[in-house]
Amino acid sequence: MSRRVITRLLLIVSLLLGALTLQAPARADLQNPRQDFLRSSTAGLFLHWGERTSPAHTSCSGWESDVTNGGWSADYWVQEAQKLHTQYLVLATFHSRLGYARPWPSSIPGSCSTKRDILGETIAAAKAKGLKVILYMTDDPQWHDDGGHEWLDSAAYSSYKGSNIDLTTRDGFGQFSYDNFFEVMDRYPDLGGFWIDNDNAYWESHNLYSQIYQKRPSYTISNNNEDTPIMDMISNEQKTGMAPSYDYPQAVYTAQPRLTEADFKLPSSGAWWYDGTNPTVDKRLTLGRLITNAGSSVKALMAETAQVNGTFPSNQTSFNDFANSYLYPIWESLHGVEGGGYMYGGLKPGFWNDGAHGVTTISKTNPDLQYIHVLTAPTTSTLKLRDNGYKVTGISNLRTGAAVSFSQSGGTLTLTGLGSWDSYDTVFKVTTNGREGIIPASSYTMSASASASGHAASAAADSSCLTYWDSDKTLPVSLRFDLGSSQRVQYLGINQREDSVSYARSDTEQSARIKGYNVYVSSDGTNWGSPVKTGTLPSTRGIAVIDIPATTTRHVRLEVTSTYAASTDTTRYKRLRIDEAWIGSAYAGSGSTPQPTRYEAENGTYSVGSTLDSNHTGFSGTGFVNTENAVGGYVQWSVNSATARTATVSIRYSSGTTAGRPADVIVNGTTVSAARAFNSTGTWDAWADSTLSIPLNAGANTVRVSATTANGDPNLDYLDVEP
Repeated sequence: MSRRVITRLLLIVSLLLGALTLQAPARADLQNPRQDFLRSSTAGLFLHWGERTSPAHTSCSGWESDVTNGGWSADYWVQEAQKLHTQYLVLATFHSRLGYARPWPSSIPGSCSTKRDILGETIAAAKAKGLKVILYMTDDPQWHDDGGHEWLDSAAYSSYKGSNIDLTTRDGFGQFSYDNFFEVMDRYPDLGGFWIDNDNAYWESHNLYSQIYQKRPSYTISNNNEDTPIMDMISNEQKTGMAPSYDYPQAVYTAQPRLTEADFKLPSSGAWWYDGTNPTVDKRLTLGRLITNAGSSVKALMAETAQVNGTFPSNQTSFNDFANSYLYPIWESLHGVEGGGYMYGGLKPGFWNDGAHGVTTISKTNPDLQYIHVLTAPTTSTLKLRDNGYKVTGISNLRTGAAVSFSQSGGTLTLTGLGSWDSYDTVFKVTTNGREGIIPASSYTMSASASASGHAASAAADSSCLTYWDSDKTLPVSLRFDLGSSQRVQYLGINQREDSVSYARSDTEQSARIKGYNVYVSSDGTNWGSPVKTGTLPSTRGIAVIDIPATTTRHVRLEVTSTYAASTDTTRYKRLRIDEAWIGSAYAGSGSTPQPTRYEAENGTYSVGSTLDSNHTGFSGTGFVNTENAVGGYVQWSVNSATARTATVSIRYSSGTTAGRPADVIVNGTTVSAARAFNSTGTWDAWADSTLSIPLNAGANTVRVSATTANGDPNLDYLDVEP
């Protein structure tokens, strides 16, 4: 075979491999290092600014001249972005309603292109302050002659390409914009990525998004109002209709950890771009949107209307100055945090007592540091919210540092003696000592009466935010917990998948959350009897809690009888997805968690030859019992129970020998655990618990630990009996 033929074959193979490489999967990585700057961000500044900014120009050179002569400066935009405490800017100049101007010197004819490298200057100014710039790219030629002027030059582009291309068609414009993507990628390695205003079929057929990731691995891609799987982030534009109006996340329908953004206008009335007016900025609405989005791990992209010279109208600059000073003292509660009450843990957000409403946030680096944001204050001096199992150790007002009185009971955290509510956001700093009273998910087994393929019930207890149980649109449907042994059960906690709005936005966009439910318990998993709790959950975001009368059982079943979405919403009707579900055995907090009853060994009875000693450290009470070294050496406790029940008990012991010291556990004369292992604790100063479930009669009971070898019992300190 000649060298020329081999060369041609290698070229063909190379081209084929290149084509295959471009056929990337339809879904981008849910989590990828290129997304780090967005994940670490709280907010961005959205800049709609172009040739048609008032007063609209029809001359590209005339517009650029007025921009420069007016004193435009990229540093100004970055400074204003910093006042808003944002971490990135989105520049929307190549916009269908702003004349399709490109703010960089382009070699591609077809629309206005500046001689001055406005994009490059903005990227450099942002980078110098640790911010990123993302470039808005439109797919839409329908406004090509908006205002009676033709903004696209099909003839010039056709000459450039050597073929007839009509830029006023979606396919022709798709080709034009496609070329511009590559010009930008070639020129600006420090760009943060692209913000896409919907898809174009030409882009999709030419694998544009895959090529962006390959050519610029650090670029991100966002899409507006469409959850396009291959893109890194979905943005949700100018949502309204929520109550309260600032609670933007109610309208978000994409579940974390998918990157999610909310883009909204700061002057809530008027155009996205400067139209010659100077509307006021609603401080309460704007701050509320910023804070509620942070409370749901949603990025807040705030739009301001730059004038031709780049400066903002006076009402917006006044708001920026206000925001700069207002946000500074509470910034730790909004940045470096995740939304609380969701997959990251944290106190319950949403609707609280006496008309109060707000969100919670939780530190990304310290889960024992949380914040309560009260956006609508209660009508009283008390605030109550579910504690989600966290043992709270301290609360203070974040702005003043003043300590706040609090208590915990029945799963509720109560703050008292409150007053002087902030007009926009009263923030409380909360320290905790972890969660308590929650049965570890690793100790029980999940099952369901129905599951969609790939979304088994086990996903609801795997502690992973990447998996979930799907009921396969089956109602009624049951989710079952097998705890492995009888345990105390006090409540169920549920994090439903936040992939639907939480209110009826329309006939076809409704909430896919639990409405009606029943809770059953069973000792054998077969005989369930009547429900121990029947009720209705509200259609709200964040953790849902179902309290039940405290009971000791092995099996728990949550039966969902209805969900909120109506049949008109065919996508979400009967749909139910749960990220995580768990069982609480007791409420968190002193005075609210039932404490076990302790029976000291020295107060019990013990076999002849046994001694009450105190020559080793670490014991409770006045000493411990060292039984005789003989088979049958024992300690016996008298235990009272208000009812006949199965109780969880813990036997505290120490065994400094290499071999364990097995013993029978005998309740009311019946051996309930034969030759139970009491393994070595290493030294006689080290203590361990042996925990088991035992049957108790109503009234008086005896519990005996009796040695089964000639070595006798281990040293016995006490018996704890759970209530």
